[in-house]
Amino acid sequence: MSIQFKNAGIWLLRFIAAFILIQTLFFKFSASEESVYIFTETGMEPWGRIGTGIAELIAAILILIPRTTWIGSFMGIGLMSGAIFFHLTKLGIVVKNDGGLLFIYALVVLICCVILLLINRQRISQVLRDMGIIKSGTSL
Repeated sequence: MSIQFKNAGIWLLRFIAAFILIQTLFFKFSASEESVYIFTETGMEPWGRIGTGIAELIAAILILIPRTTWIGSFMGIGLMSGAIFFHLTKLGIVVKNDGGLLFIYALVVLICCVILLLINRQRISQVLRDMGIIKSGTSL
């Protein structure tokens, strides 16, 4: 596989994850009916809606910066795992007749972030070595 093709694929994963995270912010920050409903059902309205929106904005920005993609991906995995958990336990896959779109978006972002995290595992290893958390010669 050529380097250019690999880099294009990585940028596509970054863009997809960041785009989905960013496009949902309008609904969270404008207190749209669907967002208020979701966070009311999960017992986290309004602080969870606003806090999640801020965390998703930070994750999206970090995903788009090559040096911090791994941090944003890690955040994205946590955020989307929470979203999927609530879909499966409290909300259902279909929320307010959305056809499961929000659930699908959460899965897509989760998959993109997992792949990006795996691609960046050497960078993570280096950061952990620099911090003294793992020994030299150890990799993830």
